[in-house]
Amino acid sequence: MTQAATQPHANTDSDWHLCYLGLGSNLANELGTPSEHIKQAVTQLQMHAQIKNVRLSSLYASKPMGPQDQPDFINTVVELQTTLEPLQLLAVCQQLEQNAQRQRLRHWGERSLDVDILLYANQTIQLPTLTVPHAGIKARNFVLVPLAELNPYALIDGIAVTKYPLTHEQSGLNKLTEPPT
Repeated sequence: MTQAATQPHANTDSDWHLCYLGLGSNLANELGTPSEHIKQAVTQLQMHAQIKNVRLSSLYASKPMGPQDQPDFINTVVELQTTLEPLQLLAVCQQLEQNAQRQRLRHWGERSLDVDILLYANQTIQLPTLTVPHAGIKARNFVLVPLAELNPYALIDGIAVTKYPLTHEQSGLNKLTEPPT
């Protein structure tokens, strides 16, 4: 094998896909608090060789969607560019959850870290393991508000995020003063 054959090819701008991830946490463990879990995940994304230009919205506290006998969530949206294909990005998201020692105790229950692919390069993806745009994106102000903060022109099913009513609904959300990483 020649030297050139062992070198990875240079990524061109067309190889990079603009994506948005939703991160949430409401459970502390020995690895950190909910805010620390999110910050650690963002740091891991920033260090990934196939991810660049990572930007983070403000952090927001919100009531849980599921059972109410759990702590409030800390939520944020991350914008990034990646050369990873959708299922590869999903694997990275799941690894971030494992790194935070996520345990799935009950549906919509408490968790140290939840990482969802919200949007992937304006693609529509319907697979058994991945739906993009995220199935609940239009019904969750704790996703729409920080998404619009990062990019008011982001498209969900061809419609700008700012056109969805919940993007302008702040009830139940508390923007945290803690600066994002």
